Amino acid sequence: MKLAFIGAGVMGEAIIAGVLDKGIVSPADISACDISAARREHLAKTYGVGVGEEAAAVSSKSDIVMLAVKPQEFPAAGRSLNSNLNGRQTVMSIMAGVPIDAIRSALKHDAVVRAIPNTPAQIGEGMTVWTATEAVTDARREDVRSVLSVLGRELYVADEKYIDMATAVSSSGPAYVFLVIEALIDAAVHIGLRREMAVPMVLQTVLGSARYALETGKHPAELRNQVTSPGGTTTEGLRVLEEAGVRAAFLNAVEAAYEKAKALGGQK
Repeated sequence: MKLAFIGAGVMGEAIIAGVLDKGIVSPADISACDISAARREHLAKTYGVGVGEEAAAVSSKSDIVMLAVKPQEFPAAGRSLNSNLNGRQTVMSIMAGVPIDAIRSALKHDAVVRAIPNTPAQIGEGMTVWTATEAVTDARREDVRSVLSVLGRELYVADEKYIDMATAVSSSGPAYVFLVIEALIDAAVHIGLRREMAVPMVLQTVLGSARYALETGKHPAELRNQVTSPGGTTTEGLRVLEEAGVRAAFLNAVEAAYEKAKALGGQK
């Protein structure tokens, strides 16, 4: 399997590093282009992959062409790729807000995968949701799955509408979690904990809670009840959170992000 990266920023580099580390491909199987000469030099020096300035040149012999540019950079990249793609190639996009129809129309190419990763993918702990057109073969879908697995967990969905939902939940989600972490740390400092004590306490609490939920497979409500003793400290804290409308705030945040994702994709 040969991979071409059109755009090699943070997420593109994360995939390059991951597939090389897992031995899925060798450096000779990867080529990348980026508008930044410094990025090209960094990739060549760090990973030993082939680099170039033009999308068409680096993608000509690849099996999967990875679109990892910013959405506003896609028109220029698309013009470069338009007449150089062939029927055996699959285009995989990790661009936010660019629907499959727009990619197919711009590239005149039917075999398209759309994936939405999140920032923890940079350390192999990400969540990537993806879908593919009918023109993408079963064998190529397995190749895509192996590539995305280096970023963490991956989930295939049959309908593209779930990609916009994932954008609002798993892609935007780390920002919500970071806000909760920040708020917990600040609250800990407020009651008298030193910040250097509060930070590891909160981070490990969040990390351990997520891992515990994954390992047990139990409903979050059941796990919450395990911590909540009648008339205890947790009960009092939860009462305040419920009165503050935390559940409704998260619902509204996810709904707003979902509507924005649809708007960015040109949907009503």
